[in-house]
Amino acid sequence: MGEEEKPVYGRILLKLSGEGLMGSEPYGIDTRVLREIAEQISEVHKLGIQIALVIGGGNIFRGVSAASGGMDRSTADYMGMLATVMNALAMQDALEKFGIPTRVLSAIDMKEVAEPYIRRKAIRHLEKGRIVIFASGTGLPFFTTDTTAALRASEIGAEVLMKATKVDGVYESDPVKNPQALRYERISFSEVLNRNLKVMDATAISLAREEKMRIIVFNLNIRGNIRKAVLGRQVGTVVEETSYA
Repeated sequence: MGEEEKPVYGRILLKLSGEGLMGSEPYGIDTRVLREIAEQISEVHKLGIQIALVIGGGNIFRGVSAASGGMDRSTADYMGMLATVMNALAMQDALEKFGIPTRVLSAIDMKEVAEPYIRRKAIRHLEKGRIVIFASGTGLPFFTTDTTAALRASEIGAEVLMKATKVDGVYESDPVKNPQALRYERISFSEVLNRNLKVMDATAISLAREEKMRIIVFNLNIRGNIRKAVLGRQVGTVVEETSYA
């Protein structure tokens, strides 16, 4: 194996948005996009990296939006958690079509479709080469899947949290509204919080900072970005403890 093929991380947590599974569809899951993402993950898995996933549920149901429309927040959040289970099962199916053993671990007990989330069991699955998908968020309302990703990454001892998004990193302002917006290659947690940059929610960023968990934000729609990130190449924006101001 050439030097460029050696990953710099042994265990990662990859955070995917539910919207990333929609593709060009207005709702739900585009199976073509699902397969493409699964294929990219399978390529990284072949490098010997232990991979855990957290997938949002916004393509099916967004609890915050429902709550803003008058639904009880706890009820809306639980419905959003169930949406993440649907996405997790879809991703499990797609990954296993590439021959990768995959386990879905749910924070809400539903033993007919997923294993219960147990930290030691999750780590054991990873050590055996299985991809682990964490579903149902934290199992509690008022916490986002971003926070779930930071929490689970810390619990399993992941070396990096990779957030795959629709944009190619963290910008000083919305690049859609401001085409001249500066993109950061590296930025500290404090700067993200102080500038109120929309990387992840504040709870997730605070947890990652406390645990010194590096975050890489990159564009999922550019094929090969996941592989580049795990090989240590410059992709998107790195958020970590050291200040780059």
